[in-house]
Amino acid sequence: MARIHGGEFVMRDARTSSTRTVAVEPFSLATTPVTVAQFSQIQIGHAAGDSGFAPLCAVSWIDAVRWCNTASIAQGLDPAYRLDGATASWDVGADGYRLPTEAEWEWACRAGTTGPRYGELRDIAWTEQDGLDGPAPVATKRPNAFGLYDMLGNVWEWCWDYADPARYADYRSLRGGGWADKAWSCRASVRRGSMPTARLDDVGFRVARGAVEPSGDDEVQGWSHQRDVSRASITGPIPFGWTPLREIT
Repeated sequence: MARIHGGEFVMRDARTSSTRTVAVEPFSLATTPVTVAQFSQIQIGHAAGDSGFAPLCAVSWIDAVRWCNTASIAQGLDPAYRLDGATASWDVGADGYRLPTEAEWEWACRAGTTGPRYGELRDIAWTEQDGLDGPAPVATKRPNAFGLYDMLGNVWEWCWDYADPARYADYRSLRGGGWADKAWSCRASVRRGSMPTARLDDVGFRVARGAVEPSGDDEVQGWSHQRDVSRASITGPIPFGWTPLREIT
């Protein structure tokens, strides 16, 4: 885990053409995505890949959340999530492993930079340019200034946040781009989303810890339950194809 200092930066929402200034408190973030070997050590019954040093992929959001709890218990930490089937709520007062918020992820990815990437793409990320058929071993390209590897390219990474609860119901956010993605997808601000139970070939995760607040606090690290509720609310006719999330945990 690398210790990430706090600060403020501006996040953009392309669909609403809006921006907001987000404050992030210091926290810890894994220097690489969770690898096949790391995932297998916890043994919750789902593993993928052909090398222990490759990032785990084809793992769902809910499986990543469950793994975080299992890893926390194994190390004597308080689980960060309360689970109910395929849904989860975050106990922000817990000190265990968890998925980063989108704000934490983007702040950590940028590492003090303001452009689309923290370096030349070929030097920092495994992408379509490299002609791979699957993920590369982690930490084999240059890290950013925070000492984090593979923040861009290799595998997309699950975050805690809903992607867009007004349009895509319970889809969760993905960040970073993958080994088969073109350059435009591998940027610090690019977002993608998928169902929390989906297992996609180019999707993995990395874990965060820290910046906990008293249990019951609503807003932490750029995420807010009330903001989720507000984002899901639509007045008037629902646009064709939109599926607003009516119940937010």
